Amino acid sequence: MTRMPATTRFPTWGTYVFLGVGDEQDLAPARELAEAVLDEIDCTCSRFREDSDLTRVNAAPGTRVAVDPLLAAAVAVGRDAAEATGGLVDPLLGRDLVHLGYDRDFAALRERPDPGPWAAPEAPRTRDAWRRIEVDPDGTVTIPPGTALDLGATAKAWAADAVAAAVTGELGGTVVVSVGGDVRIDGEATLWPIGIGERVEDEPDEVVELDRGGLATSSTRVRRWARGGATVHHLLDPRTGRPAAEVWRTVTATGPTCLAANVASTAAIVLGTDAPGWLADHGVSARLVAADGTVVRTGAWPGPHDVPGGEVA
Repeated sequence: MTRMPATTRFPTWGTYVFLGVGDEQDLAPARELAEAVLDEIDCTCSRFREDSDLTRVNAAPGTRVAVDPLLAAAVAVGRDAAEATGGLVDPLLGRDLVHLGYDRDFAALRERPDPGPWAAPEAPRTRDAWRRIEVDPDGTVTIPPGTALDLGATAKAWAADAVAAAVTGELGGTVVVSVGGDVRIDGEATLWPIGIGERVEDEPDEVVELDRGGLATSSTRVRRWARGGATVHHLLDPRTGRPAAEVWRTVTATGPTCLAANVASTAAIVLGTDAPGWLADHGVSARLVAADGTVVRTGAWPGPHDVPGGEVA
């Protein structure tokens, strides 16, 4: 089994980055590139930074706002994800998340006492408002009145793709990058074992091997907090603005990119019982873990006796 000869792990965005390259001498410059890409994305795309371009857009819905082209690209990615899933993955859930209590970095949210009953936004949410997002690639974004951006459904996976592209573009060779468990393998094909589990700190339940492309996991069991005496999670159903029904504890999907994999896994959580059919129809290989622990596999996802040992992060 081939392993990357040089790896490193470091914190970012309240989670971690695992980075592996094919040559020891490339590890330090690869990490420098990764940190620079992630810092730039955070500075422009974070909902929790007062100085981010995304915060400025959210403060002026209905207004054309000049932004860094990086945010324009990130918003276009979110809008494309909505288009590809028929709105199941929606970049305009910011207002719903705030009303549910997710109005600060998650580490601070977990430490805050239960703020009390959830209250619906004063104005009713508009389905498919994402269709009215306007993006100029040169650097302006307009969101519809009464909406707010949240790129949590796409930004982490998109960042993994961006880091991989930066490293292979600058250094060549091969790279594997995991941003909080969302994985991208790029460059020269190198087989890498990836552990699959409910939480990144747990021992993996299964291990699969990939030599290229992306893998991402969406879970209703990780980002959870108290609201009105109930436990809620961060994966919202855009059709209701409320947390998706917990039919699946986790969905792990593969794709040509980490972004594609994450869009599929998020859509599957929202779809609930309809997810296996939707994934099969879209040619997505995935592993779904139901609330009772039952495992369902779609596409080419290997059976429980077909997996090798080892893990990536």
